[in-house]
Amino acid sequence: MNDSIRLFVAAPIPEKLKAELGELLQAFEHPAIRFMPPQNLHLTLYFIGNVPPQELPRIQEQLQTAAHQYASFTLQLDALELGPKPHAPRLVWARFAPNPVFEALSRHLVQALAPEPAQPLKTIPHITLARFRKDAPKPAGLPPVHSPTPLQLPVSSFSLWQSELASPHPIYRVLQNYPLS
Repeated sequence: MNDSIRLFVAAPIPEKLKAELGELLQAFEHPAIRFMPPQNLHLTLYFIGNVPPQELPRIQEQLQTAAHQYASFTLQLDALELGPKPHAPRLVWARFAPNPVFEALSRHLVQALAPEPAQPLKTIPHITLARFRKDAPKPAGLPPVHSPTPLQLPVSSFSLWQSELASPHPIYRVLQNYPLS
């Protein structure tokens, strides 16, 4: 019996942006690429991992505190591309331009929620759109795709999500929403 829950903090994606990204994602049709279901798309702020259920109230309190300290912000899409390492990609992501509020909020969450004091890594705002199949050769040479019109992701809240590992995709459930101030 598993006595932990798998959690992460992420911002929801508006349906209109999901549709726009879906159109751009068609450039990545390949037998080795497995697209994420639209309901799983999110902007990760911090992956917490497996925690005992009794930790949930402390985590929720920390998230409430963080939400009150940060204002809404907007991310600008740079490109859809293979990532996170171009020479050894594992996925297709929508990568957004750096944003100081996103970076500060991510850093705050790491410092507040990491099980041990941790130095936050430089986070890249992104949405994972697809992953590579393990049973097929990885695609090579797929160039980045840029939107013909500027695409933005307004972030006015974030949520605590629970992740249950399943095949072919994990099952995500929002446990609580936190509006930014």
